[in-house]
Amino acid sequence: MDLQDQLKNLFPDHSTEVSENETYQKSEIWLQDDPIICKYEKRKGKPITILEGYTGATEDFKKLTKELKQKFSVGGSFKYDRIIIQGDYRDKIMTILKEKGFNVKRVGG
Repeated sequence: MDLQDQLKNLFPDHSTEVSENETYQKSEIWLQDDPIICKYEKRKGKPITILEGYTGATEDFKKLTKELKQKFSVGGSFKYDRIIIQGDYRDKIMTILKEKGFNVKRVGG
């Protein structure tokens, strides 16, 4: 008897199937057709990564900002419809955004 069978015996009412409502809740952020531009700059000698070009709601972009800052444990901000992350995290940010379903375009270097 494996773990799945034991759990079914303990919780017979629980279903492991994913309903349609749950799949919509997983992708809360609106995905756009145009690519998000990911670029690198240096300000006062320190590297920053800038994401711009999101045409959805600003609340979704703010959620994405918070998630990226927590993921990399770095500072950053959301200003003028742009995400500014301290440090050069272009490659990591691009892979995360591609996993979420966004089109990402790397600009500059």
